[in-house]
Amino acid sequence: MRARYREQGLWGLVDGRAARRRSPLGRADERVVAAIEQALQAQRERSTGTLSRLRRTVGWILEDAHGAGTVKVPPASTFNRLVHALADRQGLLGTAAQRRRHSSRPAPPFTPTVALRPGELVMLDSTPLDVLVVLADGVVGKAELTIALDVATRSICATVLRPMGTGSVDAAVLLAQMVTPMRMRPGWEEALAMSRSVLPYERLVSLDARLEGAAARPVIMPETVVVDQGRVFISASFTAACDSLGVSVQPAPPANGPAKGNVERTFLTLGHRFSQYVAGYTGSDVTQRGTGVEDEACWTLPQVQDLLDEWLVADWQHRRHASLRHPLVPKLAVSPNEMWAALVGVAGYVPVLLSAEDYVELMPVKRLGINDYGIRFDCRTYDHEVLNPHRGFKSTAPDGMWEIHHNPYDPAQIWVRLPEGWQEVPWIHRERVSLPFTDFTWRHIRATVARRGDRDEHEQQLAQALDRLLRRAGNGEGTRRERTVAARAGAAASLAGPAAPAGAARTPHSPDTLLRPGRRFTPASLDEPDSEEFEDGWDEDAEVLVSTDEADGATGGDEQPPGPAAVSRPTRIYDALSEATQW
Repeated sequence: MRARYREQGLWGLVDGRAARRRSPLGRADERVVAAIEQALQAQRERSTGTLSRLRRTVGWILEDAHGAGTVKVPPASTFNRLVHALADRQGLLGTAAQRRRHSSRPAPPFTPTVALRPGELVMLDSTPLDVLVVLADGVVGKAELTIALDVATRSICATVLRPMGTGSVDAAVLLAQMVTPMRMRPGWEEALAMSRSVLPYERLVSLDARLEGAAARPVIMPETVVVDQGRVFISASFTAACDSLGVSVQPAPPANGPAKGNVERTFLTLGHRFSQYVAGYTGSDVTQRGTGVEDEACWTLPQVQDLLDEWLVADWQHRRHASLRHPLVPKLAVSPNEMWAALVGVAGYVPVLLSAEDYVELMPVKRLGINDYGIRFDCRTYDHEVLNPHRGFKSTAPDGMWEIHHNPYDPAQIWVRLPEGWQEVPWIHRERVSLPFTDFTWRHIRATVARRGDRDEHEQQLAQALDRLLRRAGNGEGTRRERTVAARAGAAASLAGPAAPAGAARTPHSPDTLLRPGRRFTPASLDEPDSEEFEDGWDEDAEVLVSTDEADGATGGDEQPPGPAAVSRPTRIYDALSEATQW
């Protein structure tokens, strides 16, 4: 010990056995280790397999590299320990989904997303809703949910439920929903009103008269929206809609779920606290689906939207979230409404009133020319006398094209930005199609009708085929594919149904309950313990989502103001005139 002390100092007196480093691989053959690493890398993108498959693969690699029988594969138990020592925490083992999640994680260290005022950072995302809905004519299908989540308050500021396939117009609708108060619906409990909540109602209603009679959901104007790389959110139409409202768009890195961790966690909680209680719940994947789920589905798309809106106001906005802490009392967990009430006093509140032109600005945009026959795109021709002074002329834009906005859920008309303002231009064959249709239905017709004759004859044939398809599907005829296509169009049109008058009795299928009879989202249910963190069913008074003809039939045929005035026909997103003139 004296000799070791003279040679190594104090370290020479330490027991060497305690300082000996042991390899996690033990005394494994380096050739076997290299073969396992090669096999693990080769299966990184493959479907889920077993360790026995991996062991056979390693044996084949050793045979190819060193010859048959030269290097033996270790026994199964030893091989499994060796694989875990090499692959654990490296994202090389597990199911295909687990490997993809690990590969999408950014490199540490991780910086949490912080927002200090309402609207500073808003996350948008879409996911299939785990509930089957009745689209139209008894056809059952799934719907897609798009939400806007405010990071500072964890408030779900807007939701849009559509048949599968979110479009850029749906994403733009979220922006309009966020700045528009949600009004109380017929049959909702009075406790869900903003005047009965913790929100500073008296101060806010003095600034924004729209809040009178509103539900207890914050009205937040986004400054920056965080979106993924989906084509809907990075499209030129959505970017233009954000620009029209002065909203910045911040795309998340590709295949990086944690960059939008707040909204992803919200979707998980929504499935646990809402979807599984709704009739027609399917589970998150086919392995969790029960038998006869299609027969259990009984809610239409507008009814599920109404259920979701009621749940958001009654449960989500009032339930305390472990990740939300009061700015002055860090140990106190608060609800989204309480957090907004605390922050709005510091950040302030400025009402944003959207005009009829603002709603048109939110729709998808195209740049086209105005010809002698009108405006043509997607095999449809739009024409009106308001185009006469501009036929054959270029616009003042650098490309010489005219700005055209259209609604994919109602292609029967478009809006053109002319020097005198927005002008509505109808489809020349609009009267030939007796039932509502969408861009999805039109694409189906284009794919099934062969072109015979010139362009004008082909457009007439498409209009006739579209009308026949909608009529057949409405009578329960046609192929299953045709009925599904028509049902999706009918579901989009059903969201544009006439508004129910205030105080009207609810229909037998009104969303008074979820799966359990008598179950309601009331404030009394908010005290239930929970360990987890925590349109168009919009305003049914001012936001009437019907066409002019439908509105006439519902109100006894009142005449509309004459003339080709801009935006004279309500859109299927909002009744722009009603919304703009009311406030």
